[in-house]
Amino acid sequence: MRHPISIAILSLALAGGTAAAAPAFQVKSADIQNNQRLHSSQVYQGFGCAGGNQSPQLEWSEAPAETKSFAVTMYDPDAPTGSGWWHWVVYNIPASVHKLASGAGHSGTLPDGARHGRNDFGTMEFGGACPPADDKPHRYIVTVYALKTDKLGVPADASPAMIGFMLNANRLATATLTGLYGR
Repeated sequence: MRHPISIAILSLALAGGTAAAAPAFQVKSADIQNNQRLHSSQVYQGFGCAGGNQSPQLEWSEAPAETKSFAVTMYDPDAPTGSGWWHWVVYNIPASVHKLASGAGHSGTLPDGARHGRNDFGTMEFGGACPPADDKPHRYIVTVYALKTDKLGVPADASPAMIGFMLNANRLATATLTGLYGR
């Protein structure tokens, strides 16, 4: 009796090919280079920080075919809060959208249907990097979520944690970039 895996490998070899891996979901940015220092345009204006407070340009590709919407977050796991710091939460981005322009993190500039969630500065827009002075550089993780639902069922004033729960419950794939910033 032949083993099923052996038959699959033999069939693949006879066909003259190898198993093609699906392309991985990915995100890139003209404004953030992975594991490099953030530009001053992505730094918060306030709380002792003096930056442009502009959300980064993002572009993603190779999302799973069954994707119904996207979401974007920027999170600082190094913030001295015990729970990190949410800088940006955008959800209900239509599946037909595959990029956000620089500055899209401000009210009125998102694609139709997309919504801002509340960040930890207490606003419904992008809030840039602003770690405590003299702290080690913090990581600012930008995550694009490919979701299996077209709309997240959250109230308009939902906390970032509630939205994060729903993102993870509906996640098909994620792609990340990490920027670094210290002052």
